[in-house]
Amino acid sequence: MSHARFGSLLAREVVDVRHDLEGMDRGFWAVVAGFEGRVTAVRFADVDRDAPPAPPSPWAPLDRRWHSTLDHAAYLAGVREVRRRVAEGEVYQVNLCRVLSHRLDEAADLDGLAVLLAAGNPAPHAARVYVPEADLDVVSASPEAFLVRDGGRLESRPIKGTAPVLKEMLAKDYAENVMIVDLVRNDLQQVCRPGSVRVDHLCAPEEHPGLVHLVSTVSGELLPGTTWPDVFAATFPPGSVSGAPKSSALKAIADLERGPRGPYCGAVGWVDADRDRAELAVGIRTFWAEHDHDGARWLRFGTGAGITWGSDAQGEWEETELKAVRLIGLASGRVQP
Repeated sequence: MSHARFGSLLAREVVDVRHDLEGMDRGFWAVVAGFEGRVTAVRFADVDRDAPPAPPSPWAPLDRRWHSTLDHAAYLAGVREVRRRVAEGEVYQVNLCRVLSHRLDEAADLDGLAVLLAAGNPAPHAARVYVPEADLDVVSASPEAFLVRDGGRLESRPIKGTAPVLKEMLAKDYAENVMIVDLVRNDLQQVCRPGSVRVDHLCAPEEHPGLVHLVSTVSGELLPGTTWPDVFAATFPPGSVSGAPKSSALKAIADLERGPRGPYCGAVGWVDADRDRAELAVGIRTFWAEHDHDGARWLRFGTGAGITWGSDAQGEWEETELKAVRLIGLASGRVQP
């Protein structure tokens, strides 16, 4: 049965499926936006805001080889190319990503994976969206808030800077964060009241299973009459997973990455138009199932790192490994919850 779960919020009974953000002026919607811009919004009729935890569901560990769109050598070459572009003044920062894939049985139910992640990698913006009529089969353990709305207040909490422990965070990690905070400020200023955009927190450490992040908070008051298409036009894709300047970073991503990111680095979350509230996470630490052109079913998972002039290519590769190791380990049965 189609459903969407966000923490204790459980939505069922699909009444509408859209591939844009127009008309979301009433009802409760689950939203999955791919990094490349494809949006799927699903309206549900039944919403339980205090649902019990998801019941146990089986998950068979994935024990075969994971394939990466960029192997070790290709990723290191990509980092070197980004540094060259920085030296040429084309860009300041590029989030360079790769997507891991594993063959998946048709009978495999990602509800089981969602339960496993909830136990082994709890996340503030965990999500499970299963709507087969809209080709959505997504499980997210995202720690990052892309857009949080409460009435007229809009907030974004970009993450830049990752290390196993806080004392191993580099000066480059703090610089990354500040660059993206400036970009997010500029994005929000396009749809917020003049003078209302502010940085509430800068480079605050936040611990998650197996690693620590630097998280900043940027907020503003929306201009009257602002719609969700307006907000996305100003802010999407998220700055923390693209780079700065965003237009130049997106060009570098298109040149260097092999294949689309899909829901990874897009947005996963909900919009409650009746209550004028929303919570959309950046689609990181996210699995999704899909079929390829030959009909084979695959489980995908993306990982990446922010590249600046101060980047060490091998160090950036190791950051992508750090971000993936626990979640891939849980899915593969190598890490116990």
